[in-house]
Amino acid sequence: MPSSLPRAARRTPSTSPRPVAVSAVVAAALAAGLLATGSATAAGTADAVRVHDIQGTTRISPLAGQQVSGVSGIVIGVRTYGSRGFWIQDPRADEDPATSEGVFVYTGSAPTVAVGDAVTVSGTVTEYVPGGTSSGNQSLTQITKPTVTVVSSGNALPAPTVLTTRSVPSAYTPEGDPAAGGSINGLTLQPGRYALDYFESLEGTNVRIGSSRVVGATDPYNELWVTVKPHENDNRRGGTVYGSYTSQNTGRLQVQSLTPVAERPFPKANVGDWLTGTTEGPLDFNQFGGYTLTARTLGTPADRGLERERTERQHRGELAVATYNVENLDPTDPQEKFDALAKAVVENLSSPDVVALEEIQDNNGAKNDGTVAADETLKKFTDAIVAAGGPAYAWRSVDPVNNKDGGEPGGNIRQVFLFNPERVSFTDRAGGDATTATGVVREKGRAALTHSPGRIDPANTAWDNSRKPLAGEFTFRGRTVFVIANHFGSKGGDESIVSHHQPPNRSSEVKRLQQAQAVNTFVKDLLEVQRTADVVVLGDINDFEFSGTTKALTDGGALHAAVTSLPRSERYSYVYQGNSQVLDQILTSPSIRRFEYDSVHINAEFADQDSDHDPQVLRFRP
Repeated sequence: MPSSLPRAARRTPSTSPRPVAVSAVVAAALAAGLLATGSATAAGTADAVRVHDIQGTTRISPLAGQQVSGVSGIVIGVRTYGSRGFWIQDPRADEDPATSEGVFVYTGSAPTVAVGDAVTVSGTVTEYVPGGTSSGNQSLTQITKPTVTVVSSGNALPAPTVLTTRSVPSAYTPEGDPAAGGSINGLTLQPGRYALDYFESLEGTNVRIGSSRVVGATDPYNELWVTVKPHENDNRRGGTVYGSYTSQNTGRLQVQSLTPVAERPFPKANVGDWLTGTTEGPLDFNQFGGYTLTARTLGTPADRGLERERTERQHRGELAVATYNVENLDPTDPQEKFDALAKAVVENLSSPDVVALEEIQDNNGAKNDGTVAADETLKKFTDAIVAAGGPAYAWRSVDPVNNKDGGEPGGNIRQVFLFNPERVSFTDRAGGDATTATGVVREKGRAALTHSPGRIDPANTAWDNSRKPLAGEFTFRGRTVFVIANHFGSKGGDESIVSHHQPPNRSSEVKRLQQAQAVNTFVKDLLEVQRTADVVVLGDINDFEFSGTTKALTDGGALHAAVTSLPRSERYSYVYQGNSQVLDQILTSPSIRRFEYDSVHINAEFADQDSDHDPQVLRFRP
């Protein structure tokens, strides 16, 4: 999958016990011959079952669904919040590098053991899939409904496996087995060859990292991402760039703390900072990031002084066009959010002539009462821009049909054009509404829109429960410029890059491909009427510069993805699970031959964000 699930991945912290049955995974594994039935003795002997017997040499335990008793180990970590339980590790490892010596014991309530206890555990071996089987995630082998006996306390912990540039393989994952629907679940682990196999072979064991660079800032859920490979697809600001579907960046690792934040606040860090010293604890697997170091001992963040960027101001003869996803902005948001976003438009974006906004909500936000107008939202925002020293922007938009454009129910997000009337004029052509399509006509030998502002092909099923593109006709220094603002469908439903399907299923691409084709067709209509028309297509495309979506947008040479003019290491507008990646784009028609492009990094790399997206700016001479 793409590295990103930006809209679907938002979540609220959970402190409730998780469900524990993954019968579908076990049933599938039984059908595929991956699981044994019968007694839970080790290797057909009367010996007690050991942790490595439970883990086995694949991702699915050979004892899944069975009762085990007397499983011994040392407690290496205790979690008293969220998914409550503890990890044990057998200090007597076998000689097979594919079998993990650690396992999670799910209690569902606060565990009564302590780190360093030697215990025996009896219970049921299960395969828990974080996010459910439909997510495609790999499963976590665990012991549930446990009976625990503490044999002794104060024992030394098994020595940690140190994760380093050399220890983590450079290849990410094997190809899935075609006979198993592309799943890697049944494949014997090759921890010396693949990063996912390496981490799986350490699932539930004690691991350690030394000082490591932060590649994903601290988020609201008290976690961050580091890399143990500081030179892997790195960029000048400290991130790790996701540049293709096969460049997953094997050195990334999520870090959480086993200490509740009420006892010790989780450190705040930005991309490019370092987590210094030793970070050590059990290696977990969860829904929101896959393999995660759950730290008993957490390193200390070292601030490297990452600064928010400022783009150049456009010259008098240049038109500056920007796109900015303002993340569900509505009048119920605190004034501080409006002020911060406004300040960014003025100071960091240097007051562009045209700003395409995404995720402007209606006048009462998520209150689901049929309100669709957003004039109060826009007045509050444009007033804040003036107060920040910016121009008195005018705006144009088309109100959606209530609850038909996706996003937060009741919020009615839409795209909006802000424009500086002292620099650029808007050509109003009446008749555009939520369900009426704008078209292209010839007027005095040049292309023109039938409705401006207007929506592109709103009846197309590609836009069901999604934002329809907003087209507008502007004039700058006597030349017409067509601007099309977009917010394509989210990646919700896609499998993550740690899916047991490899390559992962990217089901959401189907809709974005259709959306891109619709926009590409409209641009071709403009260019058919006027080959030299200046067209700017921009917005939250929700897809990468190398994706099929971008290929469909640029089909036939109708558009050029301006972000590809940047060095590969600078192509990103979003950071997801430690991968810096492109989601927001500006594309140009062939007549716009010379331009300056800037991805202005002011949000995505920072723990304190005004939005989760970085705005993009294009400057050119029409």
